[in-house]
Amino acid sequence: MRKWCLSELNLKQISEQGAPEVAVLPIGACEPHGLHLPYGVDNYQVVTIAEKACALAYERGAKVILLPAIPYGVDSNLLSFPMTIHVRQETLNMVVRDIALSLEKHGVYKLVLLNGHGGNNFIGLLRDLYGQTKVWIFLINWWQVGSDKLREIFEEVGEHADEVETSLCLAIIPHLVHLENADDGSVRPFRFEALTKGWAWTTRPWDRLTRNSGYGDPRKANAKKGECYLKILTERIADFLLALSQSPIDQWFPFESPKE
Repeated sequence: MRKWCLSELNLKQISEQGAPEVAVLPIGACEPHGLHLPYGVDNYQVVTIAEKACALAYERGAKVILLPAIPYGVDSNLLSFPMTIHVRQETLNMVVRDIALSLEKHGVYKLVLLNGHGGNNFIGLLRDLYGQTKVWIFLINWWQVGSDKLREIFEEVGEHADEVETSLCLAIIPHLVHLENADDGSVRPFRFEALTKGWAWTTRPWDRLTRNSGYGDPRKANAKKGECYLKILTERIADFLLALSQSPIDQWFPFESPKE
């Protein structure tokens, strides 16, 4: 029994612990990840990162609780691949909103969305909900947490089922990785310079962009790289959860108070 994991606690334990300061909600997806990784990659990764970060933060004194994960995400651009499960952003937003309102009723006023899927975009929701609930909602996309360290650890950084994700999976779920089946993860370039440079944007149907849903060569992946990167992610998120737990919600939150 882990005292920071809601799924493992009972009513007696929750009543004795009292309301936590911070709730963490992992959100993933169900989609293909190349020929070598399972459909549940986003969920395995985000839940493992959340568990390790919550455990470390709790050990350091944070009043944190890990909520059960949402296992589906926005995947309309991968529906051409078999058994992709797509949930509209509006649907996810409604679920997160209802979770936030439930937490508010229980006196939990800080919620961290730990997002594990690039197709999910909660920024609009956070803006819309401001002023409608006492709950402060924070968004973490886990792949951004250690982005400054990527090139120090990995040789071939892509976007999807690449060396980074494959290394994490070799550290987390090695029995589900079939690296012998991996291809080079090559993708087709845009025909428009504006899209290539990023000042214009459009959705990317992945059956047009990729051959087998992968983006980036995973073949140099190994568990040691994954463990190194996982440690960075865990430490940084745990530090944030601890600081968030210890910070009161005053009139200036989440900013520094003015100096007198």
